[in-house]
This record gives sequence, C-alpha cells and structure tokens, in this order.
Amino acid sequence: MGQVKLSPVRSSRPFTRRREGVTGFAGLTHHTDAGSVYTSIAFTDRLVDEGIDPSVGSVGDAYDNSLAESQIGLYKSELIHHDGPWRDIDQVEAATASWALWFNTQRTHRSIDDLTPLEAEQLDYARNEPVGKAG
Repeated sequence: MGQVKLSPVRSSRPFTRRREGVTGFAGLTHHTDAGSVYTSIAFTDRLVDEGIDPSVGSVGDAYDNSLAESQIGLYKSELIHHDGPWRDIDQVEAATASWALWFNTQRTHRSIDDLTPLEAEQLDYARNEPVGKAG
C-alpha cells in the first residue's frame, strides 16, 4: 500500500496558530470525521503533543454534525426549495453565493441575540484582546 499524505498534520489551524505565536492549546478539542488522515497515529500523536484532545465523530449518523445539518436545512428551506426550480448549476451557484452573503451579513439569528453572524463575530473580537505576534 502507498503512504498516506498527512498534510493536515502541518496545515491544521492550531499548528498555523503556533507559527503565528499562539501557544497553550490545553483544553482545546479537535473534532473531526473518521477519515483516515484524521485517525492516523501521526496526526493523533501530533494533537496530543500539542495538548489538544482528539475527538472523532461516530460513523453512519449525523449526531455529531448537528450544526452542519442545521445549516444545510436552512439553506434548503430558505433558498433551494423556496426559490427553485433551478435552470442549471450556474444559477444555483450564483444564488448560493448571494444567500451566504445575506445569511452572514443581514439575517439575524435568535441564538446569537438577534445579531447577524458578522455582528456577533465583530462583537466577540472587540471583547477579546487580540493575540500579539511572537518575537
């Protein structure tokens, strides 16, 4: 068998953050699907070495994917089923881009105090001190 490429080991967000000067990942959980790269010994060892708890979702269900499933449900009900039928994939792609922009910048969400995701993110950044550069 060929060797599995482990590029996610080097490119995962925590490791990028370390290069940016962020340290101290204790208590962080890295949750992923059960793909072979993410369940490899090398990847898991790297997480543990960094103090990150690996977490792999169950196979064959959507229980650990509820956020994604909820998002897909909103996408289908607010755009795909609401505005269809669609002529072609290009029309769906253009409408999807517009919907994503609207969803993140104009649609308020009860779960985040009737803010848009953009407003909630900006508020979060304002409440938390930025991480300085290493050096």
